[in-house]
This record gives sequence, structure tokens and C-alpha cells, in this order.
Amino acid sequence: MTKQDVISNEKNVQPIKSIYDIPVKEINGTVSTLEKFKGKKILIVNTASECGYTSQYAQMEEVYQNKKDELVIVAFPSNDFGAQEPDSDEMIAQFCEKNYHVTFPLYAKIEIKRGEQASIV
Repeated sequence: MTKQDVISNEKNVQPIKSIYDIPVKEINGTVSTLEKFKGKKILIVNTASECGYTSQYAQMEEVYQNKKDELVIVAFPSNDFGAQEPDSDEMIAQFCEKNYHVTFPLYAKIEIKRGEQASIV
């Protein structure tokens, strides 16, 4: 699903009322929303496997494990900043599990652009 799919027929699209209404694609390709996290604080992070800050996956996982009853970390990888996330969603998931034992939710790689081209699906 792309942003265009969501807005292609404006007559049938319901206005987004909250963050919980925004469609997001999970790293496995399933489209869902953040509704399942209602009642928790949500920390949304942009990640990249080849970034100088990639080791922060370990600290994020530690925070998630210690606070997961009240806080969820959701990671959205992107290749838009210095081409630091060139891999596929499958490879990103494998990298995060193998190297940092990430259990917090990972979402599909997104494009981050300005204005109307902004997208999270």
C-alpha cells in the first residue's frame, strides 16, 4: 500500500483523527495501524543500519525491555539520509535481530520527503 493508494479516492478516505488512524506497513509487509499501542507512550524513531548511531539499537532494546509495559518503541528505517539504509526490509529485520536482538516493532523502510511527498506507508 502506498500513500497514493490511501488518498487515490478522496471521497472514500476518512480523515485521520489521530496517530492511531494512520496506516503503517510492518517490516513483514502487513499493513496495520498503531492502534494496538493505545494506552502506552510511543517513541517513534528513524533508523538506518549503516548510520554512525546504529549501535543505539542496543540501548533502544534495553529501554524497551525495561519499560515495555508503558512504552513502545517503533522504528521506521529510511535510506533518505546519506543512503545509510540500502537493504530490503527482510535484510533490515535480519540485521536488527542478529546484531542487536531487537524485539521492539520494526516497520517497513520509508521515504521521508518534504511537503506532499511525505510518506510513512
